[in-house]
Amino acid sequence: MDKKVQKLIETSIQIIKDASLENGAIVAANSDKEYYPRQAKDYHYVWPRDAAYICVAAQMAGIRTIQEPFFHWLNYRPENFKKEGLLFANYSTNGRMEVDQFQPDQAGSVLWAIYNFYKDDLAKAEKQEVVIRRLADGLCSEWRGKYFFKNTVDLWEESNRKTSTRMENNHTYSLAACAKGLLLAHKMLGNIEWEDVARQMIERIDDSYDHKQKRFLRNHGRIDDPNIDASLLGLTYPFEIILPDDARMIQTVSAIEKNITINGGVHRFQFDYYDGEGSAQEGAGAWPILNFWMSIYYSLRNDRKKSEAYFMWVVEKIKDDYMIPEQIFSDFREGIRPLVWSHAMFLIASKYLGYL
Repeated sequence: MDKKVQKLIETSIQIIKDASLENGAIVAANSDKEYYPRQAKDYHYVWPRDAAYICVAAQMAGIRTIQEPFFHWLNYRPENFKKEGLLFANYSTNGRMEVDQFQPDQAGSVLWAIYNFYKDDLAKAEKQEVVIRRLADGLCSEWRGKYFFKNTVDLWEESNRKTSTRMENNHTYSLAACAKGLLLAHKMLGNIEWEDVARQMIERIDDSYDHKQKRFLRNHGRIDDPNIDASLLGLTYPFEIILPDDARMIQTVSAIEKNITINGGVHRFQFDYYDGEGSAQEGAGAWPILNFWMSIYYSLRNDRKKSEAYFMWVVEKIKDDYMIPEQIFSDFREGIRPLVWSHAMFLIASKYLGYL
């Protein structure tokens, strides 16, 4: 199994390189490659969130040649980004907006990636001053003390789960990403407003803990969303808003394990039917990124046994091509393979387990 892990590491590095294009764009999956299945949905687009995780994973794997070209691409390419300072769902590689959904967690994730790249010498982060300020100021411009003025969608891109100014609600994962991003932007360039807004967001995250259900809610406001969602792992990693051994986090992870972890595979959320192709009739599969996310969480808890169990559940199911898919199904479906974010989370989990 160790040999398979090492082969997966080699493949993951190559897939990340393949997804990093000449103009600096980092695509979610490079469908131009011979290994990309003909029947799979086209993911040859830039999701800044995916690219942020990919940048950090690449850095862990010793690749430092894709990050600055991506930051440069982000500065100049995304449609309306220079004017509004906001990132939307995804973009063509030339920067044209493909889906008009405001996803604030993407800005927070990119700020986290920029900080990670320059953390050993923060003075060098000034090279990205324009894009850092644009990202941080863009988030602050839409924040109204308790919620975003513009309706937002979270990382799962469910358009029927947009936030509402009338409901004053927030996606908890999105707030964690934004709060961490703003705190790191403040560390890099120093702006007290960014820190103040981050603290307001953290207060809202604390408010999202439901004392009756003993877990964080994925969406909190005048009306709450009680459905259990695995993205809440992001509160601990990578955004470090809630410590891994905080009782509230332990209870939240326990709810994820009891309700949406099926036969060892972690699913996105309750009542999820997205299968990658949009038919939604057979139900969703388990997501490798979430198994790896759970592995990272248990590494942070110093629970090697559980970390290995979540990690190896995916590794054991990977085929001889060493491509990690978006989802793993219990039937014949395969979906998108490889998903670069899946390979990125594999590398990060490998790093925490000592394989990388």
